[in-house]
Amino acid sequence: MMGSLSTSTHGAHQVMDPEKDAQSTRSTQQGPSRSTSDIEKHQGQDGDSETDAVSEAALDDDEISPYQPQHQQQRQSDGAAGESGGLSKIISRVLTKTSTKSNWNPGPPPDGGLKAWTQVACGHLVVMITWGFINSFGVFQTYYVSALSRPPSDISWIGSVQIFLLFFIGTVTGRLTDAGYFRHIFLAGAAFQILGIFTTAVASTSYWQLFLAQGVCIGLGNGCLFCPTMAIVSTYFSKKRALAIGITAAGSATGGLVFPSMMRELLPRVGFAWTLRTIGFIAVLCLGLAFFGLEQRIKPRKAGPVVEWSAFLELEYTFYACGSFFCFLGVYFAFYYVSSFSRDVTGLSYTDSLNLLLVLNGVGLPARIIPNHFADRVGPINVFIPTAAAAGVLVLCWTAVRTTLGLYIWVVCYGIAAGAIQSLFPAGLTSLTTDLRKAGVRMGMVFTINSFATLTGPPIAGAIISAAGGRYYGAQVFAGSTLIIGSGFMVAARVVKGRKSEDATGWRVRV
Repeated sequence: MMGSLSTSTHGAHQVMDPEKDAQSTRSTQQGPSRSTSDIEKHQGQDGDSETDAVSEAALDDDEISPYQPQHQQQRQSDGAAGESGGLSKIISRVLTKTSTKSNWNPGPPPDGGLKAWTQVACGHLVVMITWGFINSFGVFQTYYVSALSRPPSDISWIGSVQIFLLFFIGTVTGRLTDAGYFRHIFLAGAAFQILGIFTTAVASTSYWQLFLAQGVCIGLGNGCLFCPTMAIVSTYFSKKRALAIGITAAGSATGGLVFPSMMRELLPRVGFAWTLRTIGFIAVLCLGLAFFGLEQRIKPRKAGPVVEWSAFLELEYTFYACGSFFCFLGVYFAFYYVSSFSRDVTGLSYTDSLNLLLVLNGVGLPARIIPNHFADRVGPINVFIPTAAAAGVLVLCWTAVRTTLGLYIWVVCYGIAAGAIQSLFPAGLTSLTTDLRKAGVRMGMVFTINSFATLTGPPIAGAIISAAGGRYYGAQVFAGSTLIIGSGFMVAARVVKGRKSEDATGWRVRV
């Protein structure tokens, strides 16, 4: 009896074990099946939702690849070879999508086309309103010295602060542009720019009111507009980037022709206030068109510091920053003082002195485009070096100019060199930036460094002129020397970059 009970109990255990095994087998089979369906469902989701989910994780190929062996080991232990092969393909496709979308590469720059050249046209308008107004300051310099009875060094502080703020806040505006706030920054800059122009119109009799309106307010507007615009344009081009930046920068020559011409024609007829108001209306039109035309192409980079200190560990970047500092310390001396020099030394009238400024800015129009065209072939820094050296030599030669004809010839030659410097400078910066998502912050950092050069350069030159009793020799030597020193630093940046290049050796490398 006990024996049969024991036998039946043992048999029952034997019967139940296969049922458990079957349930376990079904459970095991359902697990991979559900995983496969989940992955297929995830794969079928909308691409935009995948982009949002993955961008938060901020994964890249290096972060994903360590997990691939674990998936392979799991598939080997699952058993069924056919099912494992299908699962492997699905996982591989999902991981490939994840890696691609996390890096969010919009593809190579279009390097042309309607949209890309629209950015250039809109950028040209922005630079016309910002740098064009700055390059026209020689007109205001001469007018304010006469109207306010202040020394040239005092008046030059207005223009210097204007350029200083354009460069100084470049680090902040550049980083905000990288983070996706381009339109917010642009609107703020347009508001400052337009407000500054219209308040300058009613502040023509007070030095401090002019300093705040034209120096501080317009300077803040320039800073919010210029650096972000140049960063946006640079992301649309690769092989033609220097040319595109040159055409954009040529807006400063356009403004340098338009605004002095308006001052010359309107000032005697309608007065200073309505001349400035007319310029303000032009600014409203140009900035409005640019606001609707400019568009950010690169995905915003939310994370990251305001200042990328690691960039200064790249010697070529540091040397380039030093070289541009010395170049901008002296390059604007002629734009500020050529009109007063023509009146004090060669005896030209106020109207004729404005013609000199028009020539200086006019020759800068092709000078900002043609050198950049060659820069796309041989490299912007390779063109920048001889251009800066030539500009320095020309300023030193200015000390020998004493006739009106000689002055016009000198203005043409220097205008070509100075115009090329202004357009090659941002092009050279972009050639040192491989990650276009950081174009704004890296450009803005050097802009901030250059701000101190533009702030102190013209006033130092004005102080030297005053200390020399109105003679320009010392200031001319100062400006010419700084340009030559700047070209020396550019040579150092070129050598360091050339040694790192894998494409060529020596001076054949395109930088």
